Amino acid sequence: DIEGNAALAMWHMLCEGGSDLEVTFDDIETSDDGATAKWEAKYTLGGSDRPIHNRITATFGFEDGKINRHQDEFDLWKWTRMALGAPGLLLGWSGIVQGQVRDKAKRQLERFIAEHPEYQ
Repeated sequence: DIEGNAALAMWHMLCEGGSDLEVTFDDIETSDDGATAKWEAKYTLGGSDRPIHNRITATFGFEDGKINRHQDEFDLWKWTRMALGAPGLLLGWSGIVQGQVRDKAKRQLERFIAEHPEYQ
């Protein structure tokens, strides 16, 4: 779970680190208290040169005209197959590997926040 300034930092980190990042979106549905959208991210995974094409469904909650909740859902096993190759194909479905992926992402975000005091 990422909240507040950490969510802003995450987007900053992703955009700054993704020199070839392409984001597209469609199927946007809105209501007074929320929205859903499908979006896709295409990029080359840093350090590996592996192409990633991640398809995500986002759900947003609104309060006082602002987003107060944002949840992304995607197939982490599919992502691990693209990002890790054969190990992702063979073990990316496991909770252990998925936990390691989440932990690594969390550590990267923590380092990014430490280097960017505007998010602390």
